[in-house]
Amino acid sequence: MTSAKEPILRDVAAMASVSIKTASRVLNDDPRVAPATRENVRAAMLELGYRPDPAARSLRAGRDLSVGVVVENIGDVFVAALVARIEARLSDAGYQVLITSSHRDPLRERAIVQDFQQRRCAGVIVMPSSETSLVGLRLGTMPVVFVDRVGEFPGSRSVVSDDYALARLATQHLIDHGHRRIAILSDSQKVPTTRDRHAGFQRAMADAGHPVDRALVRDECLDESFVRNAVAELFALETPPTALVATNTRLSLGAVPALHLVQRTETALLAFGDFPMAESLTPAVTVIDHSPHRLGQVAADTLLDRLRGDGTSVETSPIVVPAQLIARGSGELPPRPTAGDSRASVTVDTAGGHT
Repeated sequence: MTSAKEPILRDVAAMASVSIKTASRVLNDDPRVAPATRENVRAAMLELGYRPDPAARSLRAGRDLSVGVVVENIGDVFVAALVARIEARLSDAGYQVLITSSHRDPLRERAIVQDFQQRRCAGVIVMPSSETSLVGLRLGTMPVVFVDRVGEFPGSRSVVSDDYALARLATQHLIDHGHRRIAILSDSQKVPTTRDRHAGFQRAMADAGHPVDRALVRDECLDESFVRNAVAELFALETPPTALVATNTRLSLGAVPALHLVQRTETALLAFGDFPMAESLTPAVTVIDHSPHRLGQVAADTLLDRLRGDGTSVETSPIVVPAQLIARGSGELPPRPTAGDSRASVTVDTAGGHT
């Protein structure tokens, strides 16, 4: 019994009617290859069952064809979607992706990144625990891209949302719909994104002339159980809130059932991060759609640009990925009068607006 010869790159080039050099460029995701040629070569690879030798490719490149990704917690809904997009994009470009959670431990984060460098990873994408978490590490020429939060490292680039502006937009949206007592649910303000969202919330409230009641600020909600307790406490207040801002997807998923438990589903809700059932609920949830898929795509593309470049004239300013407010109903609910706060009362005109 004889076995078929394993196809090599020369066979792929011959089938696609291109040079070996062009086939190699397609294999290495070189942007100089025309799209039609790229598709032709990939089709030949698929038909022949060609499998590139990762060891040989790494030897030619002088580094391993793997990329390290360090995130806060792979179990988080937002983070999982972010990582899935990064992995898909880098895999399409021929890289293996190694994913690790730091659990907000800066020492663990530094050790993981150092380990990736020692493994000769081509590059690393990091969701940093703080802006300076990698400062001082010696990583040689390995490019670093930060995602979701701004980080500092020589030659690095950060891919982020404008959390301050988005939180200000979300809060102003609720204010425009008549709300004054607005509660904010978040995790620790030690997290840069959370801190920026609190700052945007406070700015919008100050601009509208509404003082922030500290009793309405719940900033140590680590998961859904914390949200459930926080919401119960908020609605046990003499003057409860008429609206909530949930500052991440994990907390938004906890806020919806928590409002049902306290029978306050008339409370306006504006959530950071879209989630699968948001459109199906009644009312559907108004969200700030700072898409993890878009962030992951841009972060992966930014790293690939670094890997293809010659290292000169490298742009380091943050890339701000656009986001939008999607009004679906929950964020447009008017405030309901409460016994403890006559100011919550508004008049709803026949067109659905507030006076």
